[in-house]
Amino acid sequence: MTENLAYTDEVAQATADVHAMLANQYDEPYWQTLAPYIYEINRLKKEKNAVILAHNYMTPDIFHGVADIVGDSLALAREAAKTDADMIIQCGVHFMAETSKTLCMDKKVIIPDMKAGCSLAESITAADVKLLREKYPDVPIVTYVNTSAEVKAESDVCCTSGNAVKIVNALDSDTVLMIPDKYLADYTRQHTDKTILTWEGSCEVHERFTPEDIQNFRKRYEGVTVLAHPECPPEVLAEADYTGSTQQMIDYVTGKRPERVVLITECSMSDNIAAANPDMELVRPCQMCPHMKRITLPKILEALQTEGPEITIDPEIAERSLVPIQKMLDMS
Repeated sequence: MTENLAYTDEVAQATADVHAMLANQYDEPYWQTLAPYIYEINRLKKEKNAVILAHNYMTPDIFHGVADIVGDSLALAREAAKTDADMIIQCGVHFMAETSKTLCMDKKVIIPDMKAGCSLAESITAADVKLLREKYPDVPIVTYVNTSAEVKAESDVCCTSGNAVKIVNALDSDTVLMIPDKYLADYTRQHTDKTILTWEGSCEVHERFTPEDIQNFRKRYEGVTVLAHPECPPEVLAEADYTGSTQQMIDYVTGKRPERVVLITECSMSDNIAAANPDMELVRPCQMCPHMKRITLPKILEALQTEGPEITIDPEIAERSLVPIQKMLDMS
């Protein structure tokens, strides 16, 4: 379905603004292979009244080239609930698409690659949560949005890395069970007087970082400001200057504008910030999420053309999983 794509004068003109922003990201020959996809995706999404949601970990060609709404998982969830598009193309991982579908059961929600999963989401099942409920019957369960709809359906309230502390502190209980990310739970524990019970889940990207990584960045790049995601191990966070969600990192960078900064998180986020802030030096940590990287321009175009693969959720599961999601949105 893509055999007729070519880099023409019309394509060059239509994508000129994106090209200017991404000139330092892609050399000219490679750009000319990307631009026809950007052009055709942007044309087709208007024709089909589709909206493209892109997480901060998408590559710059997607994030700056074709996305209508960008942000962290909470921002995307909120915008998914408000969109009047007929079709949502979720450029992220599977649990994000499920969340969008839960909030928009009347809309067609498509993910360009069904295999775009998440190590956190796969670390826990609904059966696990039921057993935890039996073990701790009076303890509220706070579930990270990086989970399946089935897991959310067994939970009391959801959270993101950006609002986890706020959600936990707002609950009327001295003890809280946070699942599935043990590191986010540990970070939250440092910012509450409550007892936090945890699950042994973790993000395969963030757990790769070490304190030595940060120490080496400081040695190689004088005066570098280090921002870390709360999914990192606690000894990594201890070495950072600031800890926050992807959106909180963006707010920090754009607000304080450090001359040199390294983001201890998935590396495409640094690329996206660098493209939008050419006066800032972004040191690349380059830990890539293999699941996020399954989403590409050719797959997005094919998803628009075929209107699939479509996310489906059992209506009963969707209704139950909406309760903790909506409670999170209300509390946020």
